[in-house]
Amino acid sequence: MHEVFINYRTGDGEMTAALIDQALCDRFGEDSVFRASRSIGLGKTFEDELLRTVRRSRLLLAVVGSRWIGHPVLGKDNDWVGREIVEAFEWGVPVVPVIEGRRTERLNRADLPTELARLADLQSLRLDTQNAPADLARIGDLAVDMVPSLKAVDRTARRSSEHGPAAAPGSVTNSIGDVHGTAVQAQEITGGVNIGGVSTGNGGTVIKDSSGPVHTGRGDIYHNSRHVSGGRHISGDGAVYFEGDNQGGIHQNFGNPRRREDDDR
Repeated sequence: MHEVFINYRTGDGEMTAALIDQALCDRFGEDSVFRASRSIGLGKTFEDELLRTVRRSRLLLAVVGSRWIGHPVLGKDNDWVGREIVEAFEWGVPVVPVIEGRRTERLNRADLPTELARLADLQSLRLDTQNAPADLARIGDLAVDMVPSLKAVDRTARRSSEHGPAAAPGSVTNSIGDVHGTAVQAQEITGGVNIGGVSTGNGGTVIKDSSGPVHTGRGDIYHNSRHVSGGRHISGDGAVYFEGDNQGGIHQNFGNPRRREDDDR
């Protein structure tokens, strides 16, 4: 079922509508998003498909470009863009205007036909091509907030969960899969290091199941290796250096890095 209906004028906003369509389809799948030029199949009745889909949608995004106001069909019977919005109003479908670019002004009630005047009072979003990734992500987040059923098909949320919880602000997280050579971690590290699923807290490092020499920086090192009887306890300062054939995975989580002198600029 199409949960999000993208409303737009040909010649005024169709490129922005296509951007939104692509971003939402990538995130929620094509079946969740309706855009007329893509979604109406061959042999379908244009009018029936548009109005039926609007009524069943859970959110209508109305793309407003710089030529939306003053368009020659605005307020006329053949203004399908207006008819879709009015249909959404009548069926209780939430409508969110998406203002195209930086220079397009918000809608003014005085410029709209009576049946569309309400559109000027609605909270809107802005999509600027120079900030497109962030703006498109914001539109996707809005869709999830307004249409909770989209959470079940949200690929962005699924990818985040597969990679574990987000790192704390200011932290550094490294993940290294099968290593058959040398891996080097340069820069100073403070806090505990977790390699091989063991956490030591602040100031310590545990390394499990490595098959080559391991060098790390400040703090104690507990080297638990299958190839070293009883493991090793090593102390010393310097960069973090991994060498040898690591058949497992190396995962590092570091927090609270030292402030840079120019952080407050």
